[in-house]
Parts: sequence; C-alpha cells; structure tokens
Amino acid sequence: MRIVVTGVPGVGKSTIMEGVAKEAKYRIVNFGDIMLEKARDIGVRNRDEIRKLPVERQRDLQRLAGEEIGRMDNVIVDTHMSIKTPAGFLPGLPEWVLRALRPSMLVLVEANPSSIVGRRRKDSTRYRDSDTEADIEMHQEMNRFFAASCATLTGATVVIIRNEEGKVNEAVEVLLGMIKNG
Repeated sequence: MRIVVTGVPGVGKSTIMEGVAKEAKYRIVNFGDIMLEKARDIGVRNRDEIRKLPVERQRDLQRLAGEEIGRMDNVIVDTHMSIKTPAGFLPGLPEWVLRALRPSMLVLVEANPSSIVGRRRKDSTRYRDSDTEADIEMHQEMNRFFAASCATLTGATVVIIRNEEGKVNEAVEVLLGMIKNG
C-alpha cells in the first residue's frame, strides 16, 4: 500500500508523519528530500530552492523521485499536492509521478490559514514565502482540485484531515485509523 500525505508548507505534514511513524508499519519517505538528493548534482542546497528552479527542471526531479519511491513497498509519502512557483501552481503529483507511485490513498492535511502563517513564522529552518492567509486559503483550495484529479486518474481514495492548533495527536489518530481501514 502507498499512501500520499500532502498539504501546504507549514500545515504540519512532517509533524503528523513523526507521530504516524511510531505506530504504523510503513516507511515514511519525504518526496522533497528525494528530489533534493537528485538536485544536489546541479548545485541546489536546500528544498526551498527547488521550487525556484525552471519548471522543466522541477518536472525532471519529480519524475526521478517518483520512480525511486515507486520501487518501495508499504510507504507513506510526505509531499505536496501542488507547489506554488513564480510561474503558477505546479502539480506535485503529475500523471507520470502518479503512474510511478500508484497510490491507494491521497491525504490532504489542512488547517486554519492563520495557524499556518504562525507556524511558518516560527520555523527558522526553512526559507518560506510570506504568503497571506488568503494566499494559503487559495493554495489549500487548489490542493483539493488537484487531489480530485489525481483520484480520478488513480482510483485512490481522498481523505481530508484537519491539523488544528494544539491537536496534532488527534490528526495522527485520524490518519492511523484511515490506514488501518484502508
């Protein structure tokens, strides 16, 4: 089974994955980390630089990462449904990545945009764009559109999990329940 967990930057995907990793018998893989391994050859130093590369280069990195992860079994992939780039929203899971991953479940992690703004401000390890609450709301809405398209192509189920402030354990329990029932 391959589960893909997505959400906008700062929504808490990685924090939820830490909780899930303790309970689930799945390997947790960060799609961006795999892309970064591939991008280091062209001088990229961190994941945040990837989204500023030309779109064609980003697509090449997505394909390579998707193929590598697609060879893994029992995996939960921590990634983005869409990436906000200077050229517009780029699908995080284009058709060629979906074909390689063959997901059975697509999970959207969402939160209140004001909470996401606050989380981004506290995270000094990343180089985030200074999006407004309206920008984040639009990005989460775009993710829903992309998820519906991905589900149509793959037959995967779509799950939306809320990661409200101070309730990450509840989000972890919801995801674990979905995994057990999936």
